[in-house]
Amino acid sequence: MNPHASRICNAVSNAELQRRWAAVRSHMRAQGIDALVLQNSSDWVGGHIRWFTNQPATNGYPSSVVFPLEGGMSLIEQGPAGLVRPSAPGEFEETGVARRLTTPSYPSVHYTGGYDAELCLSELRRLGAKRVAFVAPAGMYYSFGAALRAGLLEAEVEVVDATDMVDRLKAIKSPEERALMRQVTAMQDEVMTQVRGFIRPGLKDFEVAAYAQYVGQQLGSEQGIFLCSSAKPGQAASFRPRSMQGRTLQAGDIYSLLVENNGAGGYYTELSRIFVLGEAPAALRAVHARVLEAQQFALSLLRPGTPCKEIFAQHNAWMRDHGLPEERRLSVHGMGYDMVERPLIRDDETMSIEEHMAIIVHPGVLNAEMFVHNTDLYMIEADGPGECLHRTPKQIFELE
Repeated sequence: MNPHASRICNAVSNAELQRRWAAVRSHMRAQGIDALVLQNSSDWVGGHIRWFTNQPATNGYPSSVVFPLEGGMSLIEQGPAGLVRPSAPGEFEETGVARRLTTPSYPSVHYTGGYDAELCLSELRRLGAKRVAFVAPAGMYYSFGAALRAGLLEAEVEVVDATDMVDRLKAIKSPEERALMRQVTAMQDEVMTQVRGFIRPGLKDFEVAAYAQYVGQQLGSEQGIFLCSSAKPGQAASFRPRSMQGRTLQAGDIYSLLVENNGAGGYYTELSRIFVLGEAPAALRAVHARVLEAQQFALSLLRPGTPCKEIFAQHNAWMRDHGLPEERRLSVHGMGYDMVERPLIRDDETMSIEEHMAIIVHPGVLNAEMFVHNTDLYMIEADGPGECLHRTPKQIFELE
């Protein structure tokens, strides 16, 4: 392995990258598109950059890509003004990036908002692009997207959108991707197993979450979120961010944990379970059983060819008929390079379920008295969901 490749923690193979690029370019040729432009600033819900280049955007800093119909990509990142360098030996094979351009732009400094767009426009001029497609413009910073669109229109370059095309290709997982995602679910199962042996009265909520993050990173994870909280029986132990994880666990408490980190190949999956530091209340057990029924019913609807909006309507009808709250946010969705990836099981989704999609299913109940959940990943097969990829038992863990 060359020195560049050895630095990538969770790379996919060059063959996998070549498969993606070839599929995208086939659609580009059919639609007369000369180049794609995309920008992300987060590894959590900014996976398009990683899907194209094998490396993530992180920490709020923008990473912008120009993907041409022929040849290597141009990657624009924060750095010294005016720096343009070709890829290092081996870098092109591992990332597809042929040119790296840098500019000292920061989303916290408003007057630098157009700097990345200027470099992107210069690359598109160099390529002679006449028809340019945006990919996932919701992930772009406003100043970048606005300046880029204005510059393209001024140059009489046609601007279209290729998000739906790329999202469908991204959602259907190759054999390599499916194997990598199985490794991620196995890592998360091990994290949850070790948490079961660690959690105890006297710890603060964040100490348990920090331990889960530590175990995950020791097993190869890079990024993720760990939402949790504890509460007395009769109160909701809902998912809370790190800034609200200061409560101290006591005997008899209920503790909710969501492990939503990435691993092999950079893929995200998520796993949640409920812990009780004692005996679980009968009411909690009863509602948990209903939540598992809701999960199984949702899975029964995930058949290839079924429009997502139809599944959403059927699932909410079932929830109403069984005395459970309708879903008003998101409880069934795709996963991969994003914590929330298309397709979404909602009434505003245009995609349908297809074979080899990776789908998270986590219906739940949240009210003043309790928060009940169970989160698992499934891969869609020819006739519907296969076996659950997570092996952690679907139960409330009662701990002495």
